Formats: sequence, C-alpha cells, structure tokens
Amino acid sequence: MKPQQSLKFSHQAPKKAKKKTAEAGSNVFSMFEQSQIQEFKEAFTIMDQNRDGFIDKGDLRDTYAALGRLNVGNDELDEMMKEAPGPINFTIFLAMFGEKLKGTDPEETILNAFKIFDPEGTGVLRGDDIKYHLMSQADKFTEDEVNQMFTNFPLDVAGNLDYKNLCYVITHGEEKEQE
Repeated sequence: MKPQQSLKFSHQAPKKAKKKTAEAGSNVFSMFEQSQIQEFKEAFTIMDQNRDGFIDKGDLRDTYAALGRLNVGNDELDEMMKEAPGPINFTIFLAMFGEKLKGTDPEETILNAFKIFDPEGTGVLRGDDIKYHLMSQADKFTEDEVNQMFTNFPLDVAGNLDYKNLCYVITHGEEKEQE
C-alpha cells in the first residue's frame, strides 16, 4: 500500500511544479505576438556570442565589436548588466524588453490621438501642422526634438507624416512590411 501512496504523491507533485513553471513563463510570453518573440529570439541568439544560453558582459562586448564599436568601457557594460535581475537567459531578456515597452500606450490609443488632427482619415498629417501642434501644445517639443522626430520618421515628398506607420513603429518597434 505504501508504494501506491508514494507513487500517487510523486505523480501529483510534478503536475503542480509544471503548472507553476508554465504560469511564470506564460506572463512574459503573453506580452508579445509570436512573430515578435521569434525576432527577440533571433536577437538573443546573435547577442549570445559564446552560445551558452546567457548574455553576459563578454557577449555584450563582442556584440558591440561586431557592430563596429570597439571601445566600450567596463562601466558602461556593468551598468547594462545591472539592469537585469540576474543572469540573462532568453526569458529574462524578453521580460526586460517587456518592462521597457510596458509604458507604451496601445496602438489604437495612439492612432486615435492622431486621428483628432485627421478628420478625413487619410492616415497622414501635414508636417508643418504636426510641428506647430508639437511645439505649441501641452508638453511642448523644442525645434530640435521635432527635427529629430522627422529624421527618424521622415516626411513624404508632399511634406506629410505617415502617422499610421509611426504608431506601428512606436508600439511594435519596427516598420510595417508593405502589403
């Protein structure tokens, strides 16, 4: 009778452990779409230069070197490593990106804010108009900040800002592929 009881007990314990592990990981993975997770995995794999499953200070230095920046100081690398709660495996890496993106409003909210200035629903705003509003309303932008935005999100040949693409980049971190 004892072997059955211990067998039954040992059978229940792994289920609970599995459930707890799945819950801990699922929160991080549910923050992103599958395609985003795949892109983060590719980035993680590129950064994990020694292929040990963790990004460490040496991996960061090697990644910077691969990008052409050879003189990265130890202090700078140490500061980056301090942002992580512990060793940086893929789940921690994903959680760190989730934390960075957490304050971003949903795409629909940002789109609705721009649509106030686009009653015809064209998806674009005149660059001069957006510059005026950014420099004269609420948290006023400086001219340098507006110019930086237009450098990162250039106006089209007609002088318009494609705010739908801008919103997509803000919330997804990349430009939408042309359909």
